Amino acid sequence: MEVGGVGCYLFVACVVVTLLQHPASIVRQSISSDVARRALMGLAMGATAVAIVMSPWGKRSGGHFNPVITLTFYRLGKVEFWDAWFYVIAQFSGALGGVTLARYVLRGALSNYAVRYAVTVPGMYGSAVAFAAELTISFILMITVLFATNRRAMSSYTAYFVGILIAAYYTFEAPLSGMSTNPARTLGSALHANYWHALWVYFMAPSMGMLAAGEVFLRVRGGAVPYCAKLNHANHERCIFRHAQHEVEGGDSYATTTSRRQIAAESANNPQTKSWE
Repeated sequence: MEVGGVGCYLFVACVVVTLLQHPASIVRQSISSDVARRALMGLAMGATAVAIVMSPWGKRSGGHFNPVITLTFYRLGKVEFWDAWFYVIAQFSGALGGVTLARYVLRGALSNYAVRYAVTVPGMYGSAVAFAAELTISFILMITVLFATNRRAMSSYTAYFVGILIAAYYTFEAPLSGMSTNPARTLGSALHANYWHALWVYFMAPSMGMLAAGEVFLRVRGGAVPYCAKLNHANHERCIFRHAQHEVEGGDSYATTTSRRQIAAESANNPQTKSWE
């Protein structure tokens, strides 16, 4: 499921970049503004992210499609050791597979100098600025996921918050780093393009940013861990993650609410069941 999610994300990225950047593309010829093209890229990728998280696959796997998100939840005690590494392997495999599929579908267009397999590279200000930018946007993305998924009033909108952030990042941050926040996304393109410049930026910065977000989350909540590692809790799909039993901000925890519903259902089905009150 994570293979399919990351593969879909990379495939869409390659197709949209080709449409927006290839010199022979009608879209590229019609839209001369760099900002407008980045905004369209952001809308496409933000919508793709929302679709992945809200899809049946995303509901089942948690919709991470990013190894650093998975490792951050592992650090927070939500994912088992072997599950975390299977997720990471699946995510990198999916990224490579998504670009491979795009390479087959788009033929030589993906290797054009203006497209370059949708690689992420530092902008005109260099690797240092790219590192700082990637660290910052990764921190904001992860802290948003953590706080949104742990507030009852906001949890069902987490996917949309992620989509909005991705759209904004492509529009405004991409000139600084190319916009990644995801080592698998960067490696998938870099391997096919055989382009390794500043690859360390896209492994180190997102990792540091998201892990720092996890630490801030713990400190703000007095050490209370997240409820779950899913980005979309509003479903009945099987969950492999560890669930916290404490209350979350803004109301009862999911576990408490679920238990109450189960007790109510059992009481309704069993007339002899008596209330403790």
